[in-house]
Amino acid sequence: MKVTKDTVIGQILQDKPESIGTLMSFGMGCVMCPASQMETLEEASMVHGLDVNLLVDALNKEEEKAE
Repeated sequence: MKVTKDTVIGQILQDKPESIGTLMSFGMGCVMCPASQMETLEEASMVHGLDVNLLVDALNKEEEKAE
């Protein structure tokens, strides 16, 4: 699964549950809250003051390592 800034966090958690650690390491401790299930990475990054591009890169690198 290729992650983009428009990917919904709920979809990431469903397709790539191993991404929880990466999301948490970026300060997204609320990944399990109901609102995050419908938020995009870009929306959540804005709320948390994060650079969405760094987060997207980190999540996609996880997949490269797994292959």
